[in-house]
Amino acid sequence: MRLLGYASLPAIPVALYMALVAAPTEAFMGHSQRIMYIHVPAAIASYLSFAIVAAAGALYLWRRRDHLDALAHASAEVGVLFTTITLLTGSLWGRAAWGWWWTWDPRLTTTLVLWLIYVAYLIMRQAIDDPERRARFSAIFGIVGFLDVPVVHLSVVWWRSIHPPNFAGGGTTLDPAMQQALAVCAAAFLLFNLFLIALRWRVERLERSAARARASGRGAAGD
Repeated sequence: MRLLGYASLPAIPVALYMALVAAPTEAFMGHSQRIMYIHVPAAIASYLSFAIVAAAGALYLWRRRDHLDALAHASAEVGVLFTTITLLTGSLWGRAAWGWWWTWDPRLTTTLVLWLIYVAYLIMRQAIDDPERRARFSAIFGIVGFLDVPVVHLSVVWWRSIHPPNFAGGGTTLDPAMQQALAVCAAAFLLFNLFLIALRWRVERLERSAARARASGRGAAGD
C-alpha cells in the first residue's frame, strides 16, 4: 500500500501537467477536449475495480476467506467512485461536444447501468446481517454485475452511437502527443485506483477485526 501511495503521489501532478500543458489543444473543441484525460482514465480505473470485485468474489466462493470478501467490498466502493467521475466528466464533455448534458446513447446508458448495478451491490451488503450469507450473495452479485463491463466497452461497436470509438484497438486516431498524455493519465489513475483499494481494504479488515473483538468480548462477558 505504501509503494502504491509513493508511486501515485508524483504520478498525479505529472498526469495533470501532461493533460493541461504538454498535450496540444484540440482544433475543434479547444480546451474542453482536455476532459478526456480524466474521463477515459476514470472509466479504465472503474473497469479494473469491478474486475477485482469479480475476481475476489470468485475466489471467495472457492476458498471462503473473509479477507477476499473485504477486498471485493473495498473494490466495489472505489469502482463506484470512479464510475461516478466517469459519468460526471462524460456529461461535461457531452455538453461541450454535443450541446446537451445527457443522451440515451448506448455507451452512456450501459455505463449508467453499470453504476446502478454496483450501487445496488453496496446497498445489498448493508441489507444482509449474516456475514457469511452477505459475502456469498455479494460474490455472486459482483461476478454477474461484471458482465456489464464488456457490454459497456463494446457498446460503440455493437450499436449505433454518437460516442467516440474506443481509443484502444485502433478505434480512433489521436495526435501522438495526445496519446502520450492519455497513457500517462491512465497509468496515474490506475496507480491511484489501486492505492485507494488497498487503503480501503485495510480499513475494512480493521473494522471487521474490531467487530469480531467486540463480539468476542460481549460473549465472554455473558459467560
